[in-house]
Amino acid sequence: MTAPTRILLTGASGFVGRHLRAALAAAWPNAVLLADPVDMRDANAVAAAVARGQPEVCVHLAAVATQAAARQDEHHCWDVNLHGSLRLAQAILLHAPDCHMLFISSADAYGGASPSGASIDEAAPLAPSNLYAATKAAADLALGSMIGQGLRVVRLRPFNHTGPGQSANLVIPAFARQVARIAAGRQAPLLEVGNLNPWRDFLDVRDVCAAYLACIDRRDTLVPGSIINIGSGQARRIGDVLAELMELGGITAEVRAAHSRTRTNDVACTVANPTRARALLGWAPVIPWSRTLSDVLADWRASICAEADGA
Repeated sequence: MTAPTRILLTGASGFVGRHLRAALAAAWPNAVLLADPVDMRDANAVAAAVARGQPEVCVHLAAVATQAAARQDEHHCWDVNLHGSLRLAQAILLHAPDCHMLFISSADAYGGASPSGASIDEAAPLAPSNLYAATKAAADLALGSMIGQGLRVVRLRPFNHTGPGQSANLVIPAFARQVARIAAGRQAPLLEVGNLNPWRDFLDVRDVCAAYLACIDRRDTLVPGSIINIGSGQARRIGDVLAELMELGGITAEVRAAHSRTRTNDVACTVANPTRARALLGWAPVIPWSRTLSDVLADWRASICAEADGA
C-alpha cells in the first residue's frame, strides 16, 4: 500500500491521540501530520482545516469520551460527538472527497447486546445504554448513511482500552493511581472501587493504535461503510484486574465499594468477536496484559513521585 502523504488527526491531544500521533510519526515519518486543535462545534473552523490541509486520510478521534463527561453537559456531548462528526464528514465531501475517513466509534454503542456473555460481532444491533454510547451510535449510523454521497468512511468500534497516560476517571488507571499512592505511603491502605463484577474486553492502547495504522495501510481494500470491531476476544473480570494491580504494586489493602464510583447501568459482560479485524486488517493484539498493567502502574508511580518532589 502507498504510504499516506497527509493525515488529519482530530483529538490529537487526548489519551489515544497522543499515542496515535507517535505511532503515525514512526510508521510514516515523511507524512504531513495535520494535528492542530479544531473546535468540532465550529463548522467554519472544521471546513477550513480540511480545505487547508487537503488530507488523504482523516482519523477522527475528537469526542467527549467518557460517560461522566457526557453527563456533565448533554448538549455539548451531542454537539461534539454527533454534529461535530457530521461537520467533519461534510467538509471532507466538499473539500477533500478522496479522503479516507476512519471514524472511531465505540463498542459501548452495543450496550447490553450480549447479556449471555457471548462475543459481539459487527452484526449485533446497536443498543446504547448511556448518553455517551448514544451519541457514538448516532454518529456511527449517520456517517454510514453518507456512503451514498461518496463518503469513504470506515467505522471502527474499539472495546475498552488502557495504557500509560490515561485519566484516573477510567477504571484501570483509577485502580493503579490508588495502588501507587498506597505503595508510596501517600494514602491509607484502603481502595475505593465501583462494581467489580463486570467482565470487559480490555486492550492496550498501543495495540489499538496498531489497528488504526493497519486500517490506513489497507485503506484501498476496505469497502466504504465497513464496520470493524477492535477487541481481543477475551473478557477479564474487573475485580481480577484490581487483584493483579495490587499484586504488582506489592500492597495489601481493604477494598471498599464507593457509591460515587458505582454505575447503575453497568453491562455484565462485553467481549468482542474480533474475526473481521483479523481477516481484513491482519491485526491482533500483541502486547502482553501483564506489560499493560505494569506500564500503567509505572506511569502512576512516576506521577506520584513527581507530585511528592514538587510538594
